[in-house]
Amino acid sequence: MSDKNFPTTTHMADLQTEEYERQQALLAAQPNIIQRFLEAQGRQLSEALLENNPQVRFSLPDRVVCTLENVDQPTLVTIPNDQRTHTVGNFINRLRKEQLYKLLRHVLNELEQSPDRSVSVAASLLRHSTVLHMVYNTLPSGREVTYRPADDEETLASIPDNDQMDTQSALTAASDAIVEENGTGAEDAKVLVPYVPYARLFYLPQWVAFGERGELLVKSLEEADAHIRSMQRFMEVLFKAVALAPYISADPEYSKKRYGMLGQLVNQGRALAIYQTQDIIAHIKARAEAGSLNRGLRLSMPYFDDQDLKISYSNFEIIPAGRIMFVPAFVVRAVYQEQVKVSQDTRYNPSTRKHLMYLLDLLEIAFESES
Repeated sequence: MSDKNFPTTTHMADLQTEEYERQQALLAAQPNIIQRFLEAQGRQLSEALLENNPQVRFSLPDRVVCTLENVDQPTLVTIPNDQRTHTVGNFINRLRKEQLYKLLRHVLNELEQSPDRSVSVAASLLRHSTVLHMVYNTLPSGREVTYRPADDEETLASIPDNDQMDTQSALTAASDAIVEENGTGAEDAKVLVPYVPYARLFYLPQWVAFGERGELLVKSLEEADAHIRSMQRFMEVLFKAVALAPYISADPEYSKKRYGMLGQLVNQGRALAIYQTQDIIAHIKARAEAGSLNRGLRLSMPYFDDQDLKISYSNFEIIPAGRIMFVPAFVVRAVYQEQVKVSQDTRYNPSTRKHLMYLLDLLEIAFESES
């Protein structure tokens, strides 16, 4: 089969850009009152999607500007009343664990295939307004950032470029500081607390929980977990937007937010896994010293999966259940066996495998010297 039957990445990007620009032009051609109506409906659909409601109702505008056959100029066409109001989803769909964005995508696809040109155009405009609201209005905007891969073998950029640090004071840059109360309760008793320089290298410094050397920058591990969840929700919004309208990937704001948050989430997710691994090592050593590891030991090794963008766990046994005295060599042997399995497991992509192998190395080194 010829390669010309398969679109190249560049060709796909060109098609997405063309469709995005077409939808932008179509939206701009609508009267202001119709644009405001579409914005309101898009906001309503966006909120329902992000909350994964079991059901949502929406309405198409009563008329749209579109092109018709044998008509030279775009024309304002009325949409039939019986085709304006639609309902997506129900509680049965929730029981089946069907996500609302998939159901909405199906309904909009059907409407866009309608033989009535006005219905087809209105549905495409509503889809466009919905994803624009998701990208522009539901997510905070961040800093201009540049990331680089951790090394030459990795393609995912997640290490902030130190050269991007500007000289602007955090006390005068809103994006570089956070407002905190000083505890007095007075209106004017608020101070700007600057983020550390390393945090200001990321897209949203307020969600940076770990420093350049892996140190905890927030008050607790629970707060760090909350920051990771916030970044995951950010990426989920972008995922649902591009799943509903793939061409939104050509939008500059979408690209900026995805690049900025993806690098930050991967960086901080890996840092969280490293921090938790070091905590596990300290916990094992403390229990070994107390003699409380002689009845078996199983580990759940945390690692950040940069395909699913979440913390996952590699579970393996170090000492089988029973009365076996703990010795550090058991950890080294178990880690070696797990390294062999990870190196051959095709479920990991190269960067996730490398990250997990690094964590296993940390565990091995911590007990190798004591063996």
